Amino acid sequence: MKKQEKIAVVGLGYVGLPLALAFAQNFDVVGFDISKGKVEKLRKGVDPSREIGAAEFKGKRIAFTYDVEGIRDASFYVVAVPTPVTEANEPDLRPLIGAAETVGKVLGRGDCVVFESTVYPGCTEEECVPVLERLSGLKMGKDFKVGYSPERINPGDKVHTLKNTVKIVSGCDKPALDRVARVYGSVVEAGVHKAPSIKVAEAAKIIENTQRDVNIALMNELSILFGRMGINTYDVLEAAGTKWNFLKFYPGLVGGHCIGVDPYYLVHKAHQLKYHTKVINAGRFVNDSMGGYIGKKVVKELIKGGRAIKGAKVLVLGITFKEDVADIRNSKVVNIVEELESYGVKASVYDPHADPEEVKKAYGINMMKSMGKGYDAVVVAVAHKQMRKMTEKDFLALTYPGALLVDIKGLYRGRIKEMNYWSL
Repeated sequence: MKKQEKIAVVGLGYVGLPLALAFAQNFDVVGFDISKGKVEKLRKGVDPSREIGAAEFKGKRIAFTYDVEGIRDASFYVVAVPTPVTEANEPDLRPLIGAAETVGKVLGRGDCVVFESTVYPGCTEEECVPVLERLSGLKMGKDFKVGYSPERINPGDKVHTLKNTVKIVSGCDKPALDRVARVYGSVVEAGVHKAPSIKVAEAAKIIENTQRDVNIALMNELSILFGRMGINTYDVLEAAGTKWNFLKFYPGLVGGHCIGVDPYYLVHKAHQLKYHTKVINAGRFVNDSMGGYIGKKVVKELIKGGRAIKGAKVLVLGITFKEDVADIRNSKVVNIVEELESYGVKASVYDPHADPEEVKKAYGINMMKSMGKGYDAVVVAVAHKQMRKMTEKDFLALTYPGALLVDIKGLYRGRIKEMNYWSL
């Protein structure tokens, strides 16, 4: 590169931190986050999300700060903050706008700002750029450049990493596109894909997760139907999967900050354009309903097994949004717990990865320090490594004779002989 960039990464969560550390192999990097506590941990080489080990911090040209003045000298800014939804499932752009305001205060001529947060097509140019221009007094294109490069980080996945996954890049004009491509291309070994516009890059990201959401919703709907037929969904999928062009999606809870959130951004944009998204909305309805459906099914199976519902004890294993991660955002396991408790069932939650204080603060649930025993049913909600290693003998030690095992992921199919068994 003709000019060595100094990079500032704004937002040091599961997306921003690995990106900042990757850039720090080739550039001087400043990682910025509004959380003082997080920054202090990162300075000690501790990742609060527990995704990155201490060894990956060593030897990197990186500093961490919560002071906006600490990023004033940067020439290349990357915004990687969350884009959640409100309780009404509308886009909550406050973190994104707040990050744009932070960058706008220190933005200088010749700088480049790249957004990675998942948004609806048009959001970067319609919502973020005006903030940058207002706070900086500069004009995009003339004084500074803007790009969009959607994140492709998969928490807990050690196979598909930042380096070996093709990165989509885009820019407000060709010089911006080339600049963004050069910076990302220096750390992404799999290379970059140059999208023709920022809107195309935004759309590409959001349909990745919308496509998965709709396909999982189909599997969830089929699991409800097959359950009424008395056949196991996983048996059906195993048989159908022998055909070369059958897409292998599976039923389950759809939570987290990607699949369970991003489609609502596309729905929001569709409403602005006076279009009602029927398929996307249907998929969201099915997937958001699965926690309640599973909770009701547990109650029905307990009744079928002769158990008194009021006061029944159920152990729920796992509350994070996916296996082997600590992230509890938008956990749909909570819907199972709430449904069980609405029937008078006493639901206890154990998760070796989740932070008990975060769970209490977010959901009002007091997690168990150990699994305990004496349960009428066990619900394996998240397929953590610890849960995948468990056998029927382990479950029998936790329960009364004739207890129920609810296997949402179908982990123990064909292996349960003494307990009552149900799965999606």
